[in-house]
Amino acid sequence: MADLLLNAPMQSELLRTNRFLLTFPSDLGIAAWYVSTAQRPKINISKQAIPFLNTETYVAGRYVWQPLQITFRDPIGPSASQALMEWVRLHAESVTGRMGYFAGYARDIEIAMLDPTGVAISKWILKNCMLTDNIDFGALNYASDALADITITVQPQYCILAY
Repeated sequence: MADLLLNAPMQSELLRTNRFLLTFPSDLGIAAWYVSTAQRPKINISKQAIPFLNTETYVAGRYVWQPLQITFRDPIGPSASQALMEWVRLHAESVTGRMGYFAGYARDIEIAMLDPTGVAISKWILKNCMLTDNIDFGALNYASDALADITITVQPQYCILAY
């Protein structure tokens, strides 16, 4: 039993979920420190069955990058609500009813996982992200002193694990 513990690879530092940075294009005005929680990319690869006699063989079908949720802290100033709402307005403007062009609202987002000293050791590039499904500016509650937050769902066109 003791041999099992000696074989554990503890010479390696493990990635931690609290050491990350999300970087948005500067024109959106969304600061990295606004981010409270985020998901890393998820991919769904479908399977295609090839029936033959009384069995099936499978091959990979289409793949789709799944939407990711990001939660932001909402400071008084500079306002995360205002910065995110400007990105929403690039998609659709509720006052005028105008819809935006894909080239106008699609943005690349980077997720960097950090080592204990703050150096990026893993980087995802989420290409052509757009807001989808849900932009939730949060609930209010007189009985709570919790921080106000905002949750968005982004849909990347595709993702690249750079390193």
